[in-house]
Amino acid sequence: MNISIIDWAIILAFFVISMLIGVLTSRKAGSSAKEFFLSGRNMPWWLLGVSMVATTFSADTPNLVTDIVRKDGVSGNWVWWAFLLTGMLTVFVYAKLWRRSEVTTDLEFYELRYGGKPAAFLRAFRALYLGVFFNVVIMATVSLAAIKIGGVMLGLSPLETLLLASVVTVIYSSLGGLKGVLLTDFFQFFIAMAGAIGAAFYVLDLPEIGSLNNLLSHPNVSDKLNILPDFNDWNLVIPLLIMPLAIQWWATWYPGAEPGGGGYIAQRMLSAKDEKNAMGATLFFNIAHYALRPWPWIIIALSSLIIFPQVSDMQEAFPHIPVDKLGNDLAYSAMLTFLPTGLIGVVLASLIAAVMSTLSTHLNWGSSYVVNDFYQRFLRPEASDKELVAVGRISTVLLMVLAAFLALALSSALEAFEVLLQIGAGTGLIFILRWFWWRINAYTEISAMIISFLVAIFFQFINPRLGIIEIPAHQAYLKLLYGVGITTLGWVLVTLFTKPEKEEVLLSFYRKVKPAAFGWKNLLNKYPEERQEQGQLPMEIGLMLTGSIMVYAALFSVGFWIYGNVLAASIATIVALVGGVIIITKWKKIKFS
Repeated sequence: MNISIIDWAIILAFFVISMLIGVLTSRKAGSSAKEFFLSGRNMPWWLLGVSMVATTFSADTPNLVTDIVRKDGVSGNWVWWAFLLTGMLTVFVYAKLWRRSEVTTDLEFYELRYGGKPAAFLRAFRALYLGVFFNVVIMATVSLAAIKIGGVMLGLSPLETLLLASVVTVIYSSLGGLKGVLLTDFFQFFIAMAGAIGAAFYVLDLPEIGSLNNLLSHPNVSDKLNILPDFNDWNLVIPLLIMPLAIQWWATWYPGAEPGGGGYIAQRMLSAKDEKNAMGATLFFNIAHYALRPWPWIIIALSSLIIFPQVSDMQEAFPHIPVDKLGNDLAYSAMLTFLPTGLIGVVLASLIAAVMSTLSTHLNWGSSYVVNDFYQRFLRPEASDKELVAVGRISTVLLMVLAAFLALALSSALEAFEVLLQIGAGTGLIFILRWFWWRINAYTEISAMIISFLVAIFFQFINPRLGIIEIPAHQAYLKLLYGVGITTLGWVLVTLFTKPEKEEVLLSFYRKVKPAAFGWKNLLNKYPEERQEQGQLPMEIGLMLTGSIMVYAALFSVGFWIYGNVLAASIATIVALVGGVIIITKWKKIKFS
């Protein structure tokens, strides 16, 4: 496709502004490790919330949504919509607790909640396991999306795309620290939203589409529109709806949707001014992520079924794309090649923004693990702030290099998504319960991590070759079910057959974080003077459910208005508004430290 001078000017302006933000924030970011990784714990909710949304507005997300819609229709999105329940639980239950802990990273939490060598091992291992291995995999999927966008829209080779996508990101991330990332995310979010919405409107006017009504009535699309799967086909209902809502959201660990909060979501909460700003940021994030953003991507995905009904049609249209990079997720980028001068510049800038915002967050987050939870904790406890910032900047570069190499080997964002879900299967419940059940110890988490990884390796690589357990293609969800069951049983048994943490460790944690007392009764019966004021957990759980209903209603209302179903749209809109009123009213009754 032809990119005009206007389009290149828009893209260049985007790069320049991103670079300037990194340069302007570099001096303060380099003053201390606390500034570099947490921006002084003084960030407002709106900036943190927008940053969370921008980070999850990754270039691989519209590709993932397109892949899902083309295969399973709109209802297939429940595989990630279900994580809203996790998000709302974090908003109303865990955001306050994280901010109250005052740790630098969520891995430092391990030596607050647990004690001795097992806690130290857990912190060190997770620093490398999550900060390097998992983090690199996530960045590789984002880089894979960049490769597909660059190949389709700019005719670039995978290597050329990676060089262009990563250099600017590494520069401003390593210079500006978290504050540079937050400010750049804020700028990039609005570009990304403008690009996605503008592209959706233009695609509907293409001659092949004609209008929204033509799209919705087209035979290639009409059977893909249902928000809920067909309940006459339980081979679809179970994997697309029941598994995500009944098990996946609480039982699996996935970056950005960790049960109980964690990762870069925890990093944002820990950098908030106070508990109220931590809650406000995560609430805004969940509303925007699930209710505001999906439909432009869905419209483009549905439109692609008319212009590129089969993957072979994309192969014919873009013969220079490597065969191992062809897939349904390529359709999103393929549709954007039809955009006109000016809009294509904005859209390209928005996609670059999506890539860079996610990469920059993961680089800063992963680097914080390497520096705070491994280098300083175990290698150089006496390291100066200057040395820690330098190591942070070096690790930022190395993480990006590793992610780029892995991206060249991947073929599908959905493939990576499914592997990560399987690896985290069965661990999620620990992250929910460890704040409220005194009996959970370091061995609980160590055993869960090992078991879930081995089970994932078995089902992803060994079982397909040896056929030990027969799993029909239409019941692939059984792999996740087996993973959750085996891992959960394993860590529960380990918990019950190992010694609990020492009482002084548990008391220190309880005093610091002030969780609800019901799961600590065994300990508090011995130390009744330590009992904190009765918590608000029942109200918080009620708000979590109310918030989930509100956001789902908002998500459905947008879809129903698009579909022209006025009655359903009106009902869903009213439900969303009522939910919002309830949350605003109850917000005033929430107690903050």
